[in-house]
Amino acid sequence: MGIVKIDDDLHEEARRASGVMCRSINAQAEYWMTIGMLAEANPTMAFNDIVAMQLAQAQAAPRDRAA
Repeated sequence: MGIVKIDDDLHEEARRASGVMCRSINAQAEYWMTIGMLAEANPTMAFNDIVAMQLAQAQAAPRDRAA
């Protein structure tokens, strides 16, 4: 585990997003970093495709909200 210094405004955005997404601030920042890293490594993939890929690797199926 390490310490990462981020801008106060970005920390506040992570705090707000973490409340909506039911994650800790650290988990929200880690999620954003992971998605960003995957987006850079896969520049032709859309966000939804990246999330679907991660769900498939975790063997978790997304729930259909319409159901």
